Amino acid sequence: MITEKLASIVVNTDYEKLPEEVICKAKQCFIDFLAVSLAGSKTQSGERVKSIFNRGYESTVIGTEKGNCTEASLINGVFAHSLDLDDGHRFAHIHPGCSVIPAALSLAEARDKTGKDLICSIISGYQVAIMMGMISNPEHRTLGFHSTGTCGTFGSAAASCRVLGLGFDDTINALGLAGTQTAGLLESDHAGSMGKHLHAGKAAQSGVISAMLAEKGFTSAPSIIEGYEGFLNAMVVPGGATTVDNLENFGDKVDKIIADKKYHIMDVYFKKYPACRHLHSTIDATINLYNKMVPKGVKSKDIDSITIKTYKIASEHDNYNPQTVEAVKQSLPFITAISILNGDLNIYNIAISPEIISMASKVVIEYDEGMNNLYPTKRPSKVIIKTKNKSYTCRVDLPMGEPEYPFNKHNLIKKFHDINPKVDVDILNTIDELESYKMSDLMNILNNEFKVA
Repeated sequence: MITEKLASIVVNTDYEKLPEEVICKAKQCFIDFLAVSLAGSKTQSGERVKSIFNRGYESTVIGTEKGNCTEASLINGVFAHSLDLDDGHRFAHIHPGCSVIPAALSLAEARDKTGKDLICSIISGYQVAIMMGMISNPEHRTLGFHSTGTCGTFGSAAASCRVLGLGFDDTINALGLAGTQTAGLLESDHAGSMGKHLHAGKAAQSGVISAMLAEKGFTSAPSIIEGYEGFLNAMVVPGGATTVDNLENFGDKVDKIIADKKYHIMDVYFKKYPACRHLHSTIDATINLYNKMVPKGVKSKDIDSITIKTYKIASEHDNYNPQTVEAVKQSLPFITAISILNGDLNIYNIAISPEIISMASKVVIEYDEGMNNLYPTKRPSKVIIKTKNKSYTCRVDLPMGEPEYPFNKHNLIKKFHDINPKVDVDILNTIDELESYKMSDLMNILNNEFKVA
């Protein structure tokens, strides 16, 4: 069964056997999580979710006080996803960090675990979340499910089990309990609502609850993934395409992904812009054109049209009338307009204004079949900006932050500073020595600085 294979990955994750580059990537993911969570704590959804929790327990709520571990995991998950700036994996269609790390962190603090424990839990949680995303997609997404909320629940449970040091059987039970709690509908995302942020928080919290219940002997269905009424049949390929006894009907996809020994955390991307990842190639191309046009004296009023040729999923982000900041982050016309008006896209300039509306009306989106054939290996976009006298063109096949064009620690520290300018980023040097800390001690050090800022 798939749960057994995933459980083996979790219980066999050993710090001493991890490659140095994998440990380094886990630390980078942790820095990125802290950056987006602290800034996310100040968003509208962050402020509202903070208002429902009880202070004074054992696990840090980033930038605030402590809460119990289940509440902290929920709230930090919402924080981490609320800016649309958190990490992701393009083949799994998932943002693993916002569900995995809040779960791992809350339990690591509550149970007095070390930085080594956190690293192992992050790596195993990312592994399971990404594998489930790769197994499930693109069918899962096509049916309207948000993998961060669904597959992320498996990942957060895996991370939680690793923190608690659960054995093989208990880990199977925890994954089974996670599987029956998977939830998250893309309607929340594309309608421009805060419900998208809740997907990550609930995935983190459900993983914590699953592991804690399994630790107490709470049982589940080991066949929760491939069973006749399990995850794959209900939420990926409805109609009985895969069963416990008939996995071959789902092809050899599952076996290949499970058998792959690579550390999938190494293929995680980091975001530069606070918007849906499908829009980032267009943003990069637009800003490249801005940097060419401005020195030549071209002004925004000189632009007659902006044509975007791109792949299918990106072209479907075609909302010309967003009503919320969350909706703007899903709108290709508005995000392009903001980028060309500012030469940048950041958490401070996402807005709805007459000038942005006017520029967005000049955007024409064209689905390009040739580009679509390159997806998901590439996420291409070609932007053509026309003025009365000239046409400017730029094509980007993969946005910045992907493994092919990676961020390094310096980039992540700069990102942290840009969105949390009051924090002395030297405090992040403690993460270089993460292994030497008890997580409760480290989070006291970090969060004291975060709260002052």
